Amino acid sequence: MTDREKNAQPEEALSKDQINRLVEEYDPESNFRQLIGAAAILVTVMGVLLSLFHVYTAGFGLLNEIAHRSIHLAFVLALIYLVFPEQRRARPTVEWPVSLGFVAFYLYLAYDMARALEGRGEGEGTWLFVLLIAGVSFLTLPFKFLGTERNRIPWRDWIMAAVAASVSLYFVVFFEEIFIGRVGSPIGQDYMMGVLAIIMVVEATRRTMGLSLPIIGVICLLYGMLGPYLPGVMGHRGYSILRIVNHIYIGTEGIYGIAVGVVATYVFHFVLFGVLMQLTGLGQLFMNLATIVAGRYSGGAAKVSVVSSGLFGMISGSSIANTVTTGALTIPMMKRSGFSSRFSGAVEASASCGGQITPPIMGASAFVMAEMLGVPYNHLILIAIFPAIFHYFAMLLMVHLEAKRLGLSGIDRRYIPVFLEVMGRSWHLLIPLVAMVTLLLMQYTPFLAAFWGIILTIVCGYLPLILRPMGFKSLDPSSALKPRQLIEGFELGAKYALGIGAACACVGFILGIATLSGIGFKFSGAVLQLASSAAETVLAFDFTGWIGQQGVTLFFALVFIAMACILMGAGIPTTPTYIILASIAAPALHDLGVPLLVTHFFVFYYGVLADVTPPVALAAYAGAGIAGSEPMRTGTTAFRLSMGKALVPFMFVYAPSMLLVDFTWLEFTQAMLSGLLSVLCLSVAYIGHFRAAVSGWTKLALTIAGLLLIFNDLRGILVGAAIAALALGGNWLAARRLAEGGKGG
Repeated sequence: MTDREKNAQPEEALSKDQINRLVEEYDPESNFRQLIGAAAILVTVMGVLLSLFHVYTAGFGLLNEIAHRSIHLAFVLALIYLVFPEQRRARPTVEWPVSLGFVAFYLYLAYDMARALEGRGEGEGTWLFVLLIAGVSFLTLPFKFLGTERNRIPWRDWIMAAVAASVSLYFVVFFEEIFIGRVGSPIGQDYMMGVLAIIMVVEATRRTMGLSLPIIGVICLLYGMLGPYLPGVMGHRGYSILRIVNHIYIGTEGIYGIAVGVVATYVFHFVLFGVLMQLTGLGQLFMNLATIVAGRYSGGAAKVSVVSSGLFGMISGSSIANTVTTGALTIPMMKRSGFSSRFSGAVEASASCGGQITPPIMGASAFVMAEMLGVPYNHLILIAIFPAIFHYFAMLLMVHLEAKRLGLSGIDRRYIPVFLEVMGRSWHLLIPLVAMVTLLLMQYTPFLAAFWGIILTIVCGYLPLILRPMGFKSLDPSSALKPRQLIEGFELGAKYALGIGAACACVGFILGIATLSGIGFKFSGAVLQLASSAAETVLAFDFTGWIGQQGVTLFFALVFIAMACILMGAGIPTTPTYIILASIAAPALHDLGVPLLVTHFFVFYYGVLADVTPPVALAAYAGAGIAGSEPMRTGTTAFRLSMGKALVPFMFVYAPSMLLVDFTWLEFTQAMLSGLLSVLCLSVAYIGHFRAAVSGWTKLALTIAGLLLIFNDLRGILVGAAIAALALGGNWLAARRLAEGGKGG
């Protein structure tokens, strides 16, 4: 056997247990307890009931928004305390101060609430309430005797689960009294439950998401209360604890606001659909199709990774789960074919994150965007196509150039499946996906489309058993979801939705305080002022008169907001990052004349970079765990490979026609051509190879050309295209001379 044949052989995939361990290690949202016995049965029953509740309401009608969100969050918060162990930090010197800081905040809330209720003449029982909060706060401290087991639920978490469920079920039980009988006039009991709800949400988010998002949520609440004591532009008149709890807890502006509403109405259904589709074997079908399409070309293993991750990402809401699931097969293949461990892990991570921007089923952020903007989701599907093409074009191009630089070939033809055989075994698995996309494009509601997708996934899985006796012998019968698999799918679907549910409840703090205090307008004003100052500095050195004040100010505003997205995304998942920045940063761009849809897409794309943004690049770290490479370097490489996601937002701000906004064929065509050339220039500059090795000066020239081509200005495009033609043409001639010299030799 030749070396090429050895290198092209696929490696044995990781086992299911290995994949689960990797997901748990790098994805805090999937760090589930491995329960046994009665506790495991209870969690399974609760997870299945939650999934069935959402399937039923999707198909037969939603409840009123408060009741629907309350039931959803009651299950979610309770399950979090039963399913997730408390996250322990490696250093007690950090763990204890952080925990004590949260406890101090909880006690401050309780004390301030008790004083406020006494001032209203409702002081009866308030100090018992303070003692209750003190007891709950004590349970959040990292004492070992409170229990941190991974295979059983400690007594502390049973109490926390019961309290967490009660704060949401309170709205279900007393709905008429709260929202009809005394609407606008809460009583002391309502306020006390609101304080408990805040604590339960913060602690649930700590368990599923780590520290960053809960700390930001607590800071926002303190900002709302301490406004009069803050200096300068950050100061405001401040709000009482009663006003804040009323705004955050009672109604649809805070915890039970738009973020939780989108998860309960849309996101949960698509997460469940993706889990069930994976259990039927659709992921393997995508892998086979990707191998057929891209495997035979230079660097085929890496191109298979890009294509399969894009396909898999369409039904998977988790970049990390996508990285591990497809990377378990593709990363070993890439390493054997000649790519470095670092590059292999980075390719898989970057491609997997692209699933969140790839229609028809994008990440949870897209559903939030549709709700916030009041835009039909099927419209977002259409306008997201071209930006997604840029991302995958950039990735495939860089993979191709790296393969050419290393002189790598494709996968051996013996290991590439035959298309007709693959489709003959698995064509029935595509029916639910096609049906769901069709319903979305026909402007049916997303949750109804997901309902039929889920039903058809279950039904179509049994088609091989029905059709094989009729002569369809090639169909794979393993796709049928037997009762045990169906229960497992419903349970996993519920578990995978817990993290995003807690995060969106915590984001409700931020959105609620933003609407109360107007911090979004203050942030926008600060960004505009900073961008204007930077623009004036640049214009002072402009002797050509080509640069306008408005254009330079917009450019710096884009840079500052992109930096804010990247910094926030380094510690917070995509959806919370998008919601926060869309609320407080997007208005700054809108004030500069950028269409509202474009501003939200700009923030959305930079929020997607969260999972490959060092120092907390979780998807890249998961890829590094499979590849055996250094995590930070892998994260840096993955960020660079995500150049398409980083550049495209600037392109569609300067050419809104790319998002079908203010559409003209001239602007659209010009933007697409200049964008593709820009991606080519920057890819060559990053990889350092075109037809031959690229010199340092050529890299610099191509970088300048690539940046000039982004702005969709005709003069900049012509200058950038001229520089690109000279640089790439010179490299092509150099490669030709080397080839002729080699022949002559």
